[in-house]
Amino acid sequence: MEPIQSIDAEDDQFAYRYDTQLLIDRRDEDLDEDEITDYILGHFEGNSLVAAGDEDMVKIHFHTNEPWKILEYCNSVGEIYDIVVEDMIRQSNGQQG
Repeated sequence: MEPIQSIDAEDDQFAYRYDTQLLIDRRDEDLDEDEITDYILGHFEGNSLVAAGDEDMVKIHFHTNEPWKILEYCNSVGEIYDIVVEDMIRQSNGQQG
């Protein structure tokens, strides 16, 4: 597998178009925000990652062009809910995201 490359937001503020946010609730095993962070950074293109929480719940915020991949991965580690995917280009044009 090739290493994932991240685009600097200063070079292109909309390089990663979709602001993807969700909560992961523990299913069977404790959640580990560091493992989730490492997996996302190692497997998906994007930037502005925030993964914060504890063993029961983790909030994810990530800018990417493929939000469905983030949702699929997060669903594999726990129950996902409060899912928001916003198109930042539409938002910058004054439209609904």
